[in-house]
Amino acid sequence: MTIKENLNNIKSTLPEHVTLVAVSKTKPIEDLMQAYNAGQRIFGENKIQEMADKYEQMPKDIQWHMIGHVQRNKVKYMAEFVSLIHGVDSFKLLKEINKQAKKYDRIIDCLLQIKIAEEDSKFGMSAIDASTLLQSSEFSELQYVKVVGLMGMATFTDRMQQVESEFNFLKTTFEDLKSLKTNNCQLKTISMGMSGDYQLAINCGSNMVRVGSSIFGKRS
Repeated sequence: MTIKENLNNIKSTLPEHVTLVAVSKTKPIEDLMQAYNAGQRIFGENKIQEMADKYEQMPKDIQWHMIGHVQRNKVKYMAEFVSLIHGVDSFKLLKEINKQAKKYDRIIDCLLQIKIAEEDSKFGMSAIDASTLLQSSEFSELQYVKVVGLMGMATFTDRMQQVESEFNFLKTTFEDLKSLKTNNCQLKTISMGMSGDYQLAINCGSNMVRVGSSIFGKRS
């Protein structure tokens, strides 16, 4: 199957309200261009430098999503162009994104990463911490970031019941926090689900899925 065929197959299974992020990390630009030529405009990368290099070389109507763990000292390299940062797991990181976005006089959309998995290797904040952050006066002073939703990564397991309960927890957290509307917080996106479990994630309320290997093939 070609990248174009894979992409069209996946898109045919997605409801209209679900956004597909093509996870293109480690893939060469020619692979991304095949997806681009098939109509894909949203790409997800997990390394800022790699994303910046691809941004330089590829068409400018692409939306670049940073889906990996973000180090604060690297934010400056993507502040000019990034469309959405998925893994915001602390106020310190939000503050740095705000500082770098200000230099370009643009507002950067962010998702708060909620820890829904049991694994210690997964990053994220608790639902209570997210609620506290969104209601804090310090957060309300940030003029160059906007929290537009939540992201969560389920435990890496074959036990789909566990994955489902983790997805449901993120959906519940989203519903609980949705009423906290401010100038820089309007929750509309739930980013959960990847190649192996995106259908389940959608059933649990996801409206943004991150799919890589099912489009581009296994990572080399």
